[in-house]
Amino acid sequence: MTKYLYKGLPIMTVLVALVLWQWMVKWTGVPNWILPAPSEIGVAFWENRGIIWSNSWPTIRITLLGLGLAVMTALVVALSMNLSHWVKRALYPLLITSQTVPIIALAPLFLIWFGYGVLPKVLVVALVCFFPIAVNLLTGFQETDEDMRKLMDAMGAGKWKRFLKLELPSSLPYFFTGLKIAATYSVMGAVIGEWLGGSEGLGLQLVRASQSFATDLFFAIILVIVTLSLAMVGLVVAFSYLLMPWNR
Repeated sequence: MTKYLYKGLPIMTVLVALVLWQWMVKWTGVPNWILPAPSEIGVAFWENRGIIWSNSWPTIRITLLGLGLAVMTALVVALSMNLSHWVKRALYPLLITSQTVPIIALAPLFLIWFGYGVLPKVLVVALVCFFPIAVNLLTGFQETDEDMRKLMDAMGAGKWKRFLKLELPSSLPYFFTGLKIAATYSVMGAVIGEWLGGSEGLGLQLVRASQSFATDLFFAIILVIVTLSLAMVGLVVAFSYLLMPWNR
């Protein structure tokens, strides 16, 4: 009984928070346009389900494209830094610096440079997701068992064979840890890009809902964004389960 109670604790916490939220709004009489009750958010979601659904796909497409670009770039950069200390010394400061510039400041520049199409939004997602993947993957390469590395060298394994048979498998848990963090941020990056400029997507609908004081719809779209982020993390967990059977 205690085991099932422990597993269901997060769901119970959310349900209790929703009940308290509903009761507080009704009891205090806060206007709908300031803080809608959960039941009103549910109604707004159902009434606008067509708009939300049609604008979810552009956000999902940008999220997947940006995350894919981030993964490919992080693989190339982390691998280059692992193979060459010169490359690592040259690129590591830039890697850290890239995360100190606020994304909200860079996004308008991308729109100026690349227009209002898909590309600037994909770049925003890639920039948000790149760092955790690259840093975790590089850490994974560096944490490879040194004794195993020496053993493979002694057995005459070349650099690529050592990489494929030892360094790559041992770095996968680190890679998926970074990918889970990146997946959490990926939808948020797509929404920021759409928020700043675009003709479709959940970010644009957030702007329209806030400008028309449709707070219930605003919360409903946030709920969809949270659901998409959780789905992205779930997808990464499923991939890690399939690709790392030794780590189950």
